[in-house]
Amino acid sequence: MVTVAIDPVTRIEGHLSVRTEVENGRVKTAYASGEMFRGFEVILKGRHPLDAQQITQRICGVCPVSHGLSSTLAQEMAYGLKPAKNGRIMRNLILGANYLQSHILHFYHLAALDFVDITALTSYAGADPILRQLKTWISSQVAAKVAFPAAPFLPRYEGTYLADKDANFLAIRHYVDALNVRTLAHKAAALFAGKIPHIPTLVPGGLTEKVTADKIAMYGAILGEISTFIDQCYLPDLLAVAGAFPDYLKTGKGCGNFLSYGNFPESDDPNDRFMPSGVLTQGAFSALNVDRITEDVATSRFSSATGLAPAAGETTAAPGKAGAYSWLKAPRYGGLPMEVGPLARMLVAYHSGKAPEIKAQLDAFLAQTKLPASALDSVLGRHAARAIEARIVADRCAVWLDQLRPDEPSFTEYKIPDSGQGYGLVEAPRGALGHWIEIRGKRISRYQCVVPTTWNMSPRDDRGVPGPIEQALEGTPVANADNPIEVARLIRSFDPCLACAVH
Repeated sequence: MVTVAIDPVTRIEGHLSVRTEVENGRVKTAYASGEMFRGFEVILKGRHPLDAQQITQRICGVCPVSHGLSSTLAQEMAYGLKPAKNGRIMRNLILGANYLQSHILHFYHLAALDFVDITALTSYAGADPILRQLKTWISSQVAAKVAFPAAPFLPRYEGTYLADKDANFLAIRHYVDALNVRTLAHKAAALFAGKIPHIPTLVPGGLTEKVTADKIAMYGAILGEISTFIDQCYLPDLLAVAGAFPDYLKTGKGCGNFLSYGNFPESDDPNDRFMPSGVLTQGAFSALNVDRITEDVATSRFSSATGLAPAAGETTAAPGKAGAYSWLKAPRYGGLPMEVGPLARMLVAYHSGKAPEIKAQLDAFLAQTKLPASALDSVLGRHAARAIEARIVADRCAVWLDQLRPDEPSFTEYKIPDSGQGYGLVEAPRGALGHWIEIRGKRISRYQCVVPTTWNMSPRDDRGVPGPIEQALEGTPVANADNPIEVARLIRSFDPCLACAVH
């Protein structure tokens, strides 16, 4: 047996260490470790409730919108408050734009370099000015033998990369184009958010930013450009990779359990969401029951009580705790590990019977690629779910944009009660995100966050059951222990954000 460790895993948000035991060319056991403690839940104690949606946005620079929304929704429940219609719709548009930039970021800038051969540019003979510039830069960096040549492209693990030169060069060009498209998505969100990444206009009751006809027109124009990129670049590049690496449609099956909180409210009814909530347990669908969520800490570096519901959660750091190997807790639903993220959202929506648009998009993709539905629970299946979701969200943003009314208010007035409790559930781009707040004497007395990567990258729970990514890694083939590219590809398919998970 050989120990293969990737520490840290690069091209993700934050610090993740993964240790695997490889036997006969396959991963036998895996351990995923969050490598730092940040203590946001401790920082929030004693603060004014309105500090929460601003402070928690600093948990992550990629998905601050989701944290701000979760915090605001938790406060609205505690205050007995419903947001204004314009405010609700603008929140959907801001989060929708954040989804688009995050999914494009993940595929091109975090994961595609696991499949695209950047070194092939040294033989590029075409006329594209961007590719020619990259060729000159990469060639000079490699020739100079610098310590980290052409970062973030190199160094890298060696292995098989995209062999089709034309498809490879096109994907590299789209890598650069995607930087500009992400900028457009940020601009679209900032029209209603005031600024990005951290939104100053987000408040309980809606948003303080006003709706204007100019903002509606500008958002629509930007959305059109992003939609074109999704159709003409993102989806074709994904299909090219999937066609070249069919084994990764059979590799990376996770724990088989999927959870989604649902997302994008369509009315004042919290259960009326464009993306429905629900749980899939080994293929069986059931309605979401928030009371079934708990967090174990047997192998986590916390001395807090284990198995607590988030509403009663505690965060007491114990860096020297025996048997602990991660700063992540181990969230469980009814005692079971759950995979969360775009794949979970798509599968839950598909089986819920409440999302015909999403089901139609998934059916069309499976028919086009001639793949069985089971292929989605895989490395490339997770990438496919993100791309499909990007297309779905872009289409829905156009619908929400038409629902805005410039002559109507964007937030509801409110008063902060002396005491209250609430939770806010949102689907961040990376998956199920929940914030729980308790207020006493108009101050925060308890605050807990359970974030997507905490679900996916959780360590073993009190019963010794591995977390979703630890289970997904088991059985993964590793051709070369010195170049464990298969492990890296699988990890990044989950799009982990350790900055969030070790909040």
